[in-house]
Amino acid sequence: MTGRPGDGPHPAPAARALAAPRPRVHPAAPLQVDVLLDGLTHPGRGLHTGQLHWRLRGPFDAERFTRAWQTVTDQEAVLRTALAPAASGRGLPGFAVHPAAGPLIVRHRADGTAWEALLAAERVREFDLTRPDPLRIALLQESDGSTRVLLTYHRAFLDPASAEHLVRSFHRAHAADGRPRGGERRPDLRDHLQWIASRDRAPARAYWADAAPPAGSATLPAGDRGRPTHQRGHGRTRQRLTPAEAARLRAWAAARGAAESTALQAVWALLLYRAHGAPGTLPVAFAAAVSGRGIPLDGADRLPGPLLGALPVAVEVRPGATLSALLADLAGRAVDLAAYEWVSAGQVHRWSGRDPYEPLTESVLAFLPPQEPRAPADPAVPFPDPGPPAVPFPQPAADGGAADRGAAGAPDAGPVQAWEAYTGTPLELTARHDADGGLLLTLVHDRTRIADGDADEILWQTARLLRRLPAEAGPAATVAEALRALDGTPVPLAAPRPDPAPRTLRAAAAPGSGLVCLLRPPGAPEDCYDGLARGARGTRALLSVAPGAAAALTALAPALAAGVPVVLGGYPEVEGLAHEVARRVAAHGWGRPTVAVAATGRDLAGALTAAGRRRIQPDSSGS
Repeated sequence: MTGRPGDGPHPAPAARALAAPRPRVHPAAPLQVDVLLDGLTHPGRGLHTGQLHWRLRGPFDAERFTRAWQTVTDQEAVLRTALAPAASGRGLPGFAVHPAAGPLIVRHRADGTAWEALLAAERVREFDLTRPDPLRIALLQESDGSTRVLLTYHRAFLDPASAEHLVRSFHRAHAADGRPRGGERRPDLRDHLQWIASRDRAPARAYWADAAPPAGSATLPAGDRGRPTHQRGHGRTRQRLTPAEAARLRAWAAARGAAESTALQAVWALLLYRAHGAPGTLPVAFAAAVSGRGIPLDGADRLPGPLLGALPVAVEVRPGATLSALLADLAGRAVDLAAYEWVSAGQVHRWSGRDPYEPLTESVLAFLPPQEPRAPADPAVPFPDPGPPAVPFPQPAADGGAADRGAAGAPDAGPVQAWEAYTGTPLELTARHDADGGLLLTLVHDRTRIADGDADEILWQTARLLRRLPAEAGPAATVAEALRALDGTPVPLAAPRPDPAPRTLRAAAAPGSGLVCLLRPPGAPEDCYDGLARGARGTRALLSVAPGAAAALTALAPALAAGVPVVLGGYPEVEGLAHEVARRVAAHGWGRPTVAVAATGRDLAGALTAAGRRRIQPDSSGS
């Protein structure tokens, strides 16, 4: 294994970047805050880490490869961007573009590294977000002389469309032997962050205060299991509609003035309704993916950055209403979402006034652009079934035209495979037309909430409705009639959320006052800190949370999202945990929380009172 080619673990450009004067810090976009918080509150699970990989056959020129990526890094500001931590105990994270950085490239030999193991290890290996390395490259030299290339990127900096764009930029640079063609791309991430910061959020806040999912909405297409699944990690299951079935679905939806994506949302709404078992009208809620590239910023469609998001969709399902009415309702909501692609789900939650510990949605639906034709799948790729979509792999010549794959020193490159990032959302359903015109449905599930068998059943029922409704549901068909297609099938089950909500000992005196989070020692009773609500003076909210880092980080999330000051406290048994939680908070861009620990309730109350007197102003960005 080697570090960055030719220069040890950190090349000269990166060293210069770290030694240069501190660049301008741009406030994180709300979507970036959401991504950072999701990763923070689900430690050790490799969330928000996307991957692209392909195989190169033929001679591999490591220096030329590195020069090409250096050219891309010099031209794309996002590849020189790093987290700029907030001041201690306050504010939201920021991002800074460094003047120089170098690509992080590590080479492995096949005799000591298995490809499947490398994929998994790179996915779970945490990024140091404070360094300008949002994308890292692993090379695996195979015994047959080919070279596998693996790009791993963090979703706080790049979305899948951006990563694919950077691969195409790399090919242009590689075809030109790394010689720069033009300067920095503009607009870039800095322009996007400035555009987001300049938005008037009052109209969006007013809209979402009314349009956010109401309390009591059905959010999972599964009943209550009442017990854990005893499974870990994420699972993936697939169904495919044939080209003929996909064409019938498209025609059926179009006849009702809707798109295929709306038909998929309607089917998902039916499953949410059915799982809840309500006899009458019921609000249901899910999130719909938005590209973030429809914003009125010139060049946003080509801008590498973290633009892809998901926004809540809430709709009432009435058993006596027609499917046509449900489709029309959902189509109208899709139009509304288009005006707010720059808004994040976290902002919507805060503007809704809902309990910050109750999710607005627990599933995401995405309808992706059609897949490009590709070469036959590589049998060595460890992905079952049809596999992830391929990314076109152009190799333009230096003059901008198409280059021969056999041109001067260029290895033969296979199709690029995309493996998108996992998130903390229990269910993510993706639909995409494959190269043959079929409709590929992929459901990724959090196995701690949805067991593999239940995920299979959810997707099977989704595909069943998508197949049968075009054949059986006429213009006057009702919701109740449509659901008869699932008669005799079981209702899938879901485990309860793992971390209980924190115990509120005292509410904040006013918005922005801050939060004191008390960590309960293992085995301590839930009321072990109740007396501190009277003894610890101050205006900050006072919470008591269950033992463990995950519970503490979940309890902190709403305060961190709002940029208000945070204090961690407790008895000496939790001091190590408190400092570990504080370290993780700081590693994700927030100021390191104050830690206050004392052996007696009286001393702890005094320490918390002193910590609460620190005059720290909360973030005022209006997020």
